[in-house]
Amino acid sequence: MFPEGHPYARLAPLLLVLTFVSGLVDAASFLGLGRVFVANMTGNVVFLGFALSGVAQLSALASVVALTGFLTGAVAGGSWRRGAEAGRLFAPLVAVQALLAAFALTAEAAGWGRYAVLVPLACGMGLQNAVVHRLGVPDLTTTVMTRTLTGLAADRPGPAAVRRGVSVVALAAGALSGGLLHARAGVEGVVATVLALLLIVAFAGRRRR
Repeated sequence: MFPEGHPYARLAPLLLVLTFVSGLVDAASFLGLGRVFVANMTGNVVFLGFALSGVAQLSALASVVALTGFLTGAVAGGSWRRGAEAGRLFAPLVAVQALLAAFALTAEAAGWGRYAVLVPLACGMGLQNAVVHRLGVPDLTTTVMTRTLTGLAADRPGPAAVRRGVSVVALAAGALSGGLLHARAGVEGVVATVLALLLIVAFAGRRRR
C-alpha cells in the first residue's frame, strides 16, 4: 500500500486492523446494544433523527449517549499532548482504548446494563478516530467509508485505490465477523475479540515506533 521505507508503511497494517475492529464494534452495538452505532457516527446521527421521528425500534437516548461518548473520546485523544509527534502517541492511545474495551467487557459480563457497555465503547472509538486523524495517513480513516468509496470510484486507479479498497474490505469483514460472533457468543464474545486485537495493535505499534 505504501512503498518500503515510507513513513506510513509500518502503520498501514495496524490501521487496517483498527478498521476491522470498527466493524466488530458496530456489529456488537447495533445487534446487541439497541440498534445504535458507536463507530459510524454518520449512521448514528441518522438513527437519532429516525428515533426522534418516532421509529419504535430506535432509541434517541442511546444515540445521544453514543454521540456524547464518542465526542468525549475524540476530545481526549485530540488534546492529549497536542504538540507531540502523532506516531509516538499511537500505541499509548490504542492501549487506553483497550482499557476502555476491557471495562465494556467487564460491564457486559457483570450485567451492568447496555449503557455501561455502550459508553466505554463509544469513548474508545472517539479516541481511535482522534489518533488516526492526528496521524493523517491517506485513505485509512478506519471508520468513514463514504469518502473512501467516492475516491475509489472517482479517481484513477493507483496505490490510493488499493488502500481504499482494502480499507472497505476490512470494515466489511469486521462487520461480518462481528455478526457471526454475536450470533454465537453475544456482545461479550465480540468485545473480547475487540480487546484482544487492540492489545495486539498497541504492542505492535510500540515495537514499530
